Amino acid sequence: MTDRVERSGLKVDAGLAQFIEGDVLAPLGQDAGAFWQGFAALVNSFAPRNRELLARRDSLQAQIDEWHQARAGKPLDPDEYRAFLTGIGYLVPEPGDFDVTTENVDREIAKMAGPQLVVPVLNARFLLNAANARWGSLYDAYYGTDALDAPPARPGGYDEQRGAEVIKAGRAFLDRVVPLSGMSWSDWDGAGDPPLADSAVLIGHRDGGLLLEHNGLNIELVMDRSHPVGSTDKAGIADIILEAALTTIVDLEDSVAAVDAEDKLLAYGNWLGLIRGDLTDTFDKGGRTITRELAADREWTALNGARHVLPGRSLLFVRNVGHLMTNPAILLEDGSEIPEGIMDAVITSAIGAHDVKGLGRYSNSRTGSIYIVKPKMHGPEECAFTNDLFDAVEDLLGLDRNTVKVGVMDEERRTSANLGACIHAVRERIVFINTGFLDRTGDEIHTSMRAGPMIRKNEMKGTDWIQCYEKRNVAIGLQHGLSGRAQIGKGMWAAPDRMGAMMAEKTVHPKAGANTAWVPSPTAATLHAMHYHDIDVFDVQKELGGEPVPSLDVLLRIPLAGGTNWSEQEVREELDNNAQGLLGYVVRWIDQGVGCSKVPDINDVGLMEDRATLRISSQHMANWLLHGVCTKEQVMESLHRMAAKVDAQNAGDPLYEPMAGNWETSMAFQAACDLVFKGVEQPSGYTEPLLHAWRRKKKATA
Repeated sequence: MTDRVERSGLKVDAGLAQFIEGDVLAPLGQDAGAFWQGFAALVNSFAPRNRELLARRDSLQAQIDEWHQARAGKPLDPDEYRAFLTGIGYLVPEPGDFDVTTENVDREIAKMAGPQLVVPVLNARFLLNAANARWGSLYDAYYGTDALDAPPARPGGYDEQRGAEVIKAGRAFLDRVVPLSGMSWSDWDGAGDPPLADSAVLIGHRDGGLLLEHNGLNIELVMDRSHPVGSTDKAGIADIILEAALTTIVDLEDSVAAVDAEDKLLAYGNWLGLIRGDLTDTFDKGGRTITRELAADREWTALNGARHVLPGRSLLFVRNVGHLMTNPAILLEDGSEIPEGIMDAVITSAIGAHDVKGLGRYSNSRTGSIYIVKPKMHGPEECAFTNDLFDAVEDLLGLDRNTVKVGVMDEERRTSANLGACIHAVRERIVFINTGFLDRTGDEIHTSMRAGPMIRKNEMKGTDWIQCYEKRNVAIGLQHGLSGRAQIGKGMWAAPDRMGAMMAEKTVHPKAGANTAWVPSPTAATLHAMHYHDIDVFDVQKELGGEPVPSLDVLLRIPLAGGTNWSEQEVREELDNNAQGLLGYVVRWIDQGVGCSKVPDINDVGLMEDRATLRISSQHMANWLLHGVCTKEQVMESLHRMAAKVDAQNAGDPLYEPMAGNWETSMAFQAACDLVFKGVEQPSGYTEPLLHAWRRKKKATA
């Protein structure tokens, strides 16, 4: 039982209260008593509204379920379906012509195009790696991955042949984006400044090296003939450093397992360490003790002799949790748990206020803004709630109106269908919209759970509704003036070991008009940055700006299977694929509290997975069960088979607890079963309620 202290009627975990009062409020000069009084008033005002919004979700879902059940076996009439959704308020009127008016937005968000990282807040080492991924070595990224057609072949030491290929690829990149006049970069001898075809790309010098700029992104040429690489290079170039992860989302949501006050205190403490600039992590790597800290800003001498300083770190967003979950870290007067999204909004903003007031070692936002990504909102009502909540948070903390900016994740069906109205609800503070295939598909399945059996999971990416969803997101964002004020983002490349494939395929995101897209690692960010040199996203956005918004009717096409005549083998393959991915993630979440890691898929390809993976896999299996495509026995057989496979994949982990044969004692396996067999009844198909319950139970046995 946690120790609690009472603060204005709130029963607060003692450790959390001490952290808020001593580490957060005291440096801000904010009176603790006034804060708790205001916090309690805010919670008492917004918690009932939060519950009403969740009840509205349930009411709409019940009406949709009933409508589909009444039409079982009948073809779906698009006009009738749309009229029904309009009649129940699922679809709302378009807001008309408007442009967002967000002010004081940092240029990394509004004026630049480049990669974005998402990193779990509970892992300090990962946080530091991501924050420092603003700059990355192209040579290292090429040398250590399969981006050069194959992964490194020779373990240990320096492979001169591979090194030569890396240098060749680097020169080809320079020839492509910052060409020389009358020669290739391979021919330049390093004497004086290079004869650039466009002299304006040269920005400054440092230690004999050069700073170049192209498409708004910086490139540093490290010139050092004493370096092992530079000493053998014709021009003395030791490395090519690219400006890479412009922004990073510090995640309190899908990539973490945070279920109680202990977890939330670690999360908030790490966020504060980033904002203050004093977060460090010490670890062993290859027998050496290494301490990692945040990178300093980078300085050059401009061509006119002035100092030219650029940020050394990604611009940081913080992703709060959605509206659904509550947390026992703070109990309300009636003994109920605080809505976690409200708690996150207040505490992460209070920590962000340290940056606004210049209390940190480094600056995050240079425009005085706090950036919060808000996930899993269903429609404009919930966006309006968030807008009002952020107003109240600003008032509580004494911040100017719209200091707290919002990123709206377009990952729920009701948000996609009403995206213009959602943007309108936060039009003075919005800085980000994006798309995410997994959560969006999970909600697609759950919303239409009773309409019939869905197509196979891997076929979803080829459906008309997915293509429409991706295009509508960009088109609606451009229609309402996000270009130049906000990010339009695209989802994750999940395979960190398949950089060659990423380089070939991820051009689709900047070509679609997205000025950011998620990547799984700092190395991937460095490689993906090249795409934003090859493609001028803001030119693409200008070209797309006049195009019509794709049809809502296409977005609303339900991905139902034409029949259920799959063979027994096909059904088994689908169940195995879903079960393996589900178990591989759940076992780490429940047993070890790991919310994001590289999880081998059924073909042993490592994928960076978070909770969205569970949502689509569990909902798909629940849908096939509901409609008789498979039986409970078949699902259990698949879960048993895949538990053995996941055990084998994790055999080298000394902390791993096997599931196979431990069916009644493995909480991870029981949680996975619940996610499938109770999937139909889960709110919006979310996995959090069951995961949190099982994780708390597991922690109680530790």
